[in-house]
Amino acid sequence: MSGVRSFLAIEIEPNLKPLINNLIKEFKKTDTNIKYVSTENIHLTLKFFGDVSEDMLKKIEIATNKVIKNFKQFNIRLEGLGTFPNSNHIKVIWVGINESSDLELLEQKLDTEFNKLGFKKEKNYISHLTIGRMKNPKNKKQVQKVLKENNEVLIGEMKVKNLHLKKSTLTSKGPIYEDLKVFKLNE
Repeated sequence: MSGVRSFLAIEIEPNLKPLINNLIKEFKKTDTNIKYVSTENIHLTLKFFGDVSEDMLKKIEIATNKVIKNFKQFNIRLEGLGTFPNSNHIKVIWVGINESSDLELLEQKLDTEFNKLGFKKEKNYISHLTIGRMKNPKNKKQVQKVLKENNEVLIGEMKVKNLHLKKSTLTSKGPIYEDLKVFKLNE
């Protein structure tokens, strides 16, 4: 039996999603082969676990609770655009997260706890919101132009109040996400 495909994430406040959607519309004006993330699915992934057992999900919950008991709610700012692996070889297009020290510390502490459960440590983690994946380099220059024009875009600020342990079900119409557990940060 395969496990539950899961990840830990921060949800984006609904009022910021139309602004992200406006950016996506700019990329859609280009004649390129980009597969866009649906606006309701845009999130900040803290850790992707892949297919895990119910028992491992319980361990992930315990580890997450252990870390967040020391964290208060904090703000992050969504700004800027970038690509992975780089702007000459575009595979992923993303909106940046202004690294707050709270977010950085949270990511490090979670990564340490998840590593104890057998998950690989993250290397050079860059907090981001994936908005699209480029399937091939067709009209890459048009994409680079949109990236340059919106390089310093400010989407807005939001308060991180919860972390969401999500189940991801892959379908032909794209992934369907559902909360398995919501973890509340301290006020």
